Amino acid sequence: MSLINTEVKPFNATAYKNGEFIEVSEKDFQGKWSVVFFYPADFTFVCPTELGDLADHYAEFQKLGVEIYSVSTDTHFTHKAWHDSSDEIKKIQYAMVGDPTWTLSKNFEVLIEADGLADRGTFVIDPNGKIQIIEINAGGVGRDAAELLRKVKAAQYVHNHPGEVCPAKWKEGDATLAPSIDLIGKI
Repeated sequence: MSLINTEVKPFNATAYKNGEFIEVSEKDFQGKWSVVFFYPADFTFVCPTELGDLADHYAEFQKLGVEIYSVSTDTHFTHKAWHDSSDEIKKIQYAMVGDPTWTLSKNFEVLIEADGLADRGTFVIDPNGKIQIIEINAGGVGRDAAELLRKVKAAQYVHNHPGEVCPAKWKEGDATLAPSIDLIGKI
């Protein structure tokens, strides 16, 4: 069963953000757009490139009212140590959530239980706490924050314009479609 349009399951976790440990729960996703960005582990290879790319685009996400939560099965203490020791990770201003109990990884169905790690899973959550976009990548395939930003803009557009949909490669300002019987076979 797909998690699309389902509500985020309850959880409580500790995150490292801007020099502090903070508590995070599903309640933090209510009333705003959120991106939950799972990655396998701190102190690895592809992960810092992805998290750094997100950090480079964080201000753009913030302008759209989107909060970012990166998650791995490491602890919040490990996140702090990585943040303190890596120039790439030092750029991060969003929450780095620890999931050592695997609660989040199981809730979002990205846990690789045999390894105790999460798949590269990206989840875009609307202000009602419902999952609107899911992307799962193999461990060796990094994600692109600019493409994620485009998808978030499309999800926000569709959310704010009932009856319209965004076609492939849609970018902000492009034409959308209004599905109807008149369009069948004409696209």
